[in-house]
Parts: sequence; structure tokens; C-alpha cells
Amino acid sequence: MEFSTLQTIRRELHQIPELGFQEVKTQFYLLEKIKEMQTDNVSIETWKTGILVHVQGKKPTKTIGFRCDIDGLPMKEETDYDFQSVHEGNMHACGHDFHMTIALGALQKTIDERPNDHVLFIFQPAEEGPGGALPMLKADIFQKWKPDCIFALHIAPEMPVGTVSSKPGLLFANTNELFIDFNGKGGHAAYPHLTKDMTVAASNFIVQMQQIISRNIDPLDSAVITIGKMESGFVQNVIAETARLEGTIRTLNADAMNLIKTKLEKMANGFEISNDCSVHINYGAQYYQVYNDRTYVDQFAKVIHENTSITYKEASTAMTGEDFGYMLKEIPGFMYWLGVDSPYGLHHTKLQPKEKALLVGVDSVLETIQMLSV
Repeated sequence: MEFSTLQTIRRELHQIPELGFQEVKTQFYLLEKIKEMQTDNVSIETWKTGILVHVQGKKPTKTIGFRCDIDGLPMKEETDYDFQSVHEGNMHACGHDFHMTIALGALQKTIDERPNDHVLFIFQPAEEGPGGALPMLKADIFQKWKPDCIFALHIAPEMPVGTVSSKPGLLFANTNELFIDFNGKGGHAAYPHLTKDMTVAASNFIVQMQQIISRNIDPLDSAVITIGKMESGFVQNVIAETARLEGTIRTLNADAMNLIKTKLEKMANGFEISNDCSVHINYGAQYYQVYNDRTYVDQFAKVIHENTSITYKEASTAMTGEDFGYMLKEIPGFMYWLGVDSPYGLHHTKLQPKEKALLVGVDSVLETIQMLSV
């Protein structure tokens, strides 16, 4: 595809961000584009709001998988684009509009040139939540076309266009959503002794939970507990009967995640006693770490350096979460960053990736397919 076509697709997708397993318009748009490319060697299947596209190889010995994610985030867009989201309160603030566009561009070229091996293009829903990779992996149609190796990319706003980055081993952390609900007894602000104030209870919980990291996790290890949202009360002169904390836990190993959960549950039991209330913890979606196969990453770095004008850089481990980790847990492969040079980062309301990176993304995907098909 020419740059102008990729640019148009990206902008049209940018306008219709949808949340996990609600990507109805997105799926319809993608299917229309894919069917325009379809030949006798291409099979298309849907799974929930996702899509699987199987391109038959000329002399297949294996199946190569490329996965892109298709959902958006529940965020109000604040860019100055003239093609802003038309879905109020939703935005492609993590670059999935880029990921889908790159996948379509690479799919077209793969269909036209047909490598020796089969290639499976995976348009996965619900990466941002509640998690689409694991159930998609278990689906019958995925198992029928299950790749022997798999890879994916993710935009990196802090990196310049023309750069890709990865590393062997641990790339992204284990992550877990965190929701904590407090229930006590509300009442008049003038009579606090007759109430069980859940604003105070939740506030104290936030402060104390930070000690879980500082006093229970090895200082040479890394872990994070972040509360990004707190809700309590509804008017200034009424003591809150309920409170809710929403956040995330991120660790570089599974044992640390289990330890943090155990400590949180013990804290919750203690708070129920000391605050005479009930505390309920829901961990929501859990994402397994992204762990890259060393052989594939080394090959990728070599191929990018020798065959393209793209710059390869060694990445650092990040606390970012990605449910692609579940696929890598079962299928050898790797993930890499794609530089898009935005002054605003991932999950920012003003994220504005440079569109020239679309061509770099397509080229890097095609080079990887060729590398894995040798």
C-alpha cells in the first residue's frame, strides 16, 4: 500500500475507537478492507469482534503469526486532529489504530507476494481490557490455525520514526487490574461518631498499601501498585457510606505478584476490623509477562540492521502490560517497539504519532515474516 492509503486507513480507524469486545464498527471496517484483498489462497474467520486471516504459503513447513490489537480506551480525545474520535469518551490513545493499519498494509503485501510458509494475521480484540488474547488463544479456530511462531509490535512515542527496539527475555511486566470496594455507614457530617466513614478508610488504605512495595519486595526487584481512580461520597456535608479504588499492580516476576495479592488481602481483613466495614477486592484482568525468545530477537536485530534503513536499538524492560504475553507463553516469538515520535505518551489524551512510522511498521513486519519463513 502507498503511504496515502495507509494514512487514510489510519485516520478512518482513529475516528471509531471502541472498547474491548465492543469493536463492532472496527471489525466491519477491517473485514471490508480484508475482503477487497481476498484471493483463493486467503481464508477469513471471525472470533467475537476479532478476525483471523490465514494466507496460504507456497511451500509451507510452518505457520507464522502476526498479531495486532484493535480496541480503544475510555478516554476523551484532546488532540487538534481534524479526524478526532466520533465516539465521545473513547480514543485510540494506545496506538491500536496504527497497529491495525500496519497489519492491513503488511497483509496486502503478503497476499501479493505469498511467502513459502503460511501466515496468520490476528486482529485481536480487548487488549486494553478485559483481555482478549487468552480466550482467543483457546478458541477452536485459533487452535486450527495455531502459529508455530508469533510476533507483534507496539508503538513507542518516545522513540524517533525509523527506529525499532526489542530485547531478549523479559520485555513487559506481569500486570493485574485492581478494584477495591469499601462499605460502611453513611450519615450527617455533623455526627461522624454515628457513621463508618469510607472516605477515611479508603484514604488510609491507599497510604498503607504503598508499604507493601517498600517493605515486602526485594529492593533489587521491581514492583508497582498505582491507584489511578478513587470514588467516594456525593455531597460535601454527608459522610460517605461507600468508596471505590481502581488501580493496577505490576511486577517483574509472578512470585512478587502473588506476594502483593496476599498482603493486600491481609490488609483488607485488618481494615474490616479496624474500620468496622467490609472490604472487597476484585483483581479484574490479569496479564502475563511478555517474554521474548532470544533466538528470534537476535535474528530480528540482524535482519533489520542488514536489510533495511531502519535503526535497531536494544530495549529496556518496561512496567508496561500486554496480554500478548499469553500468546508468547504458549508460542515462541517476540514483541518489539516501533518509534512514532510523539510529544505525548501512551494513554495520553493528546497522543499524536507521526504517520510516516506506518511505512516503517509495514516494512518491519514484512522483513520479519520473510526472516521467519526462511
